[in-house]
Amino acid sequence: MAELPDIVQRYQAAHDRRDTDVALSAFAADAVVQDDGHTYRGLEAIRDWLSRASVQFTYSRTLTDVAAVGANTWLVRNRLEGDFPGGVVDLNYQFVVQAGLITQLDIAP
Repeated sequence: MAELPDIVQRYQAAHDRRDTDVALSAFAADAVVQDDGHTYRGLEAIRDWLSRASVQFTYSRTLTDVAAVGANTWLVRNRLEGDFPGGVVDLNYQFVVQAGLITQLDIAP
């Protein structure tokens, strides 16, 4: 597995703890998140997404793979298990990091 940037590790750990403020601090002011068919632009929209994502379902996350796919891009595969429909899902998280912050996060099966 490739080594994840510290900022991505910080984001994932904060998101696992449901710590919205710390998770949000990992993003650049103009960051974009794409998840479940929706696009969230900027910190206010990302804060709203993080707040809802942290309480909608209870789940655990297991990191299953990491690959560097470009100079500033990492593909992270996580397995989520919880009380959401289906109970188990493997998701790809593609992170773009610039100047030490996440500028884009795309989440897809």
